[in-house]
Amino acid sequence: MGLSPDAVGGPSPVPTDMHAVTPHLVCRDAAGALDFYQRAFGATGTVRLDGPDGQLMHGCLWIGDSAVMLMEETPACQSSSPATLGGTPVSLHLYVPDADAAFERAVREGATAVMPPADMFWGDRYGVVQDPYGHRWSIATHVRDVSPEDMRAAMAGLAGA
Repeated sequence: MGLSPDAVGGPSPVPTDMHAVTPHLVCRDAAGALDFYQRAFGATGTVRLDGPDGQLMHGCLWIGDSAVMLMEETPACQSSSPATLGGTPVSLHLYVPDADAAFERAVREGATAVMPPADMFWGDRYGVVQDPYGHRWSIATHVRDVSPEDMRAAMAGLAGA
């Protein structure tokens, strides 16, 4: 049985400023995406590593308490953006203090409104935007607690509508 990295003075297996799961977005024009996320979502603490060709090889920024990594679309690395794939089945879920204001800010900065914010049966004010790089973001503010039973009843009512 080996010793843990901390026991031998090594680094923590998960850096202290990271979570166990971190989205890593592939973008066509990743440098533009990095700037967009700063303007639209208030991202801070950006790290930027450009390759010899000037394209963003690795970027990392923080939105709230969560890191988001990004890189330039690179066919040689089998890294394709939503633009190349024709869309994405993945949505990033962003909790904010004011979903309406965050939604409007994202749209003002160039995101496309997919679903305007509305009160949802599960207790969130919730809307969806697509950023200019093809990634979808659901933007939510938790406004009320809903029991699992009430959620199931609300879902059953939707199925009958």
